[in-house]
Amino acid sequence: MGPFMGQCKRYKILTVGLVFLVWILCFKMSWPDSTIPRPPAPHPASKSASKSTESPSLLESLPQELANLTHLLHWPLTPGDNGDLLASTSPQTSTYHLRGPAQASYALGGYLEAILVARDHRGRPKTHGGDLFRAQLLGPDLKAGVPGDVQDLENGTYLLSFPLLWAGKAQVQVRLIHSSEAVGVLQRIWREKRATVDFRGYFRGPTGTEETVICNVDPQSTGTRGPTCQYRDVDSGELWFCAQPPTLPCSSLVGHSSGRYLNVTTLHDDALLAWKVTDKVLPQGVSPIQIRMAAPGNSSLALSPRPACRPGLPAPKPSGFYYQEVWHSLSCSSLSFSTADSILGCLAGHVVHMMGDSTLRQWWEYLLHTVPSLKPVDLHVTYQTGPLMAVETTRGIVLHWRAHSWPLRSLRTPVASLHSVVRELEGMAGGPHTVVVLGLGAHFTTFPPPIFVRRLARIRAAVAALLAREPRTLVVIKLANTGYKSVYGSDWFTLQVNRLLRAAFADLHVAFVDAWEMTSSLALPDNIHPGQLIVRNEVDFLLSFVCPT
Repeated sequence: MGPFMGQCKRYKILTVGLVFLVWILCFKMSWPDSTIPRPPAPHPASKSASKSTESPSLLESLPQELANLTHLLHWPLTPGDNGDLLASTSPQTSTYHLRGPAQASYALGGYLEAILVARDHRGRPKTHGGDLFRAQLLGPDLKAGVPGDVQDLENGTYLLSFPLLWAGKAQVQVRLIHSSEAVGVLQRIWREKRATVDFRGYFRGPTGTEETVICNVDPQSTGTRGPTCQYRDVDSGELWFCAQPPTLPCSSLVGHSSGRYLNVTTLHDDALLAWKVTDKVLPQGVSPIQIRMAAPGNSSLALSPRPACRPGLPAPKPSGFYYQEVWHSLSCSSLSFSTADSILGCLAGHVVHMMGDSTLRQWWEYLLHTVPSLKPVDLHVTYQTGPLMAVETTRGIVLHWRAHSWPLRSLRTPVASLHSVVRELEGMAGGPHTVVVLGLGAHFTTFPPPIFVRRLARIRAAVAALLAREPRTLVVIKLANTGYKSVYGSDWFTLQVNRLLRAAFADLHVAFVDAWEMTSSLALPDNIHPGQLIVRNEVDFLLSFVCPT
């Protein structure tokens, strides 16, 4: 009896121990191992969960560290035209004249000032501001140009100011980009519409079956009243939503592409944004002027001694000017890299990471086409989104470009290729041979400001962390350039995006390339993808930070 009871007792202990061990193993398998990063699987977000993302004002949801940036989006309030198109600002009747008496010649290094009077289509002076004018001082014979400063006095008049930076002839030119009434349309849509475009998500099942749905930055913009799939980038925290496919699971998302441009305007809005009143040159109001040198034999340019180009320098206004088709920075001593050898000498031993939109891809393409020994590596990807890579093995040069992740208007591309900028930055060791160039903006003008600000907050934190662990890393921010003139991508939107970009990185040790001014200083037609003259000067300025001496 005693041995039998003892044997049972041992079996019971063994059984309890095995059960406990199995429980521990099951618990371990179901509990995520903190030492192994595992991206969370996509999951359906119910309609009620989607509603929790709504708020009375999208601006209230800004990250705390960037909430104060919203004051940069201030624009003078305008009463509108009350449905009367003829009451909107007209490029044909608006006028400008010199602020003071005309002079026979003007001193190099001085300023020229003019007063602009905005008028409606009936010729009546406007009594409020808010128009988007662009002013330039051009020297066509010298292939010179500089952007003018336009100060809105908010009473229908504007003060124009032009620095006189070269000796010779110069001519003022003023364009009305958008009337204040058109700007009001853009403001309303930018702040009130959750999106003005949508995207396509491509899902594929194990048998090759595909289903296509609408995707966007928030569940309300996916075009469905049913459940949605939510995707969270584990590095940046950014969210992306797709309508749940009819039969396939959310985890089967494999492709992404552009979708539609949504109809977000009224007929009256369209009339205010029409081509015939958008981006038009005002009638000539100031005769050509002659700029004289201070003394014979002196320099024909008003360039004071400037430091070598380095991150953290203050940004003057304007940031620079063109002379003989060469950009001269007013913040630092910009250099010219006119030959393949000079570019190779500068980039030798460097790894350059470019992340952003197609206007930054133009830099990668320019270097590839200008330097024959730089060879592209076929990574078998969608060219429009990348990643792209080129190498020069004898000099140890590697050039990368890849598109930023969602939101991205593109041809169909694998979702696996869409890496967030934060993910790429967090994977970099950095160092004196690492160059990071970020070009953001053009793909964010179709969404309210908080979408871009939240993205900036996370990218800024990643840049700050990169510079903290390796301060010798060069980080360059390319501002967005001029180009679009529609409700989906206007220069007015771009102006706001650039304000946010400058402010977001202002206190970090980074360099800026002011593509806005570099694309708005010459008598060239605006193009979202500027020509080689502009791109060459942008890349030369980048290289001036890589090789300042």
